[in-house]
Amino acid sequence: MCQHKTPCPSTDASDREAARAVARDDVLGYTLLCNGVLLFDDTGELLPDGKIIPPRRPTALTGAAA
Repeated sequence: MCQHKTPCPSTDASDREAARAVARDDVLGYTLLCNGVLLFDDTGELLPDGKIIPPRRPTALTGAAA
């Protein structure tokens, strides 16, 4: 998928988020990476095979008092 001289990390690599951004939507809050990963602003990911990686950073609702 990646056509760069130094290829971007594959989708199964631990550093897959280091791939180059090819598209971004600030309204919907995602970045499409060169390796086909959708990286969401909350750090969640959707891999090209449909696998979901949950967010790794706390969100505003995490730990908030009800």
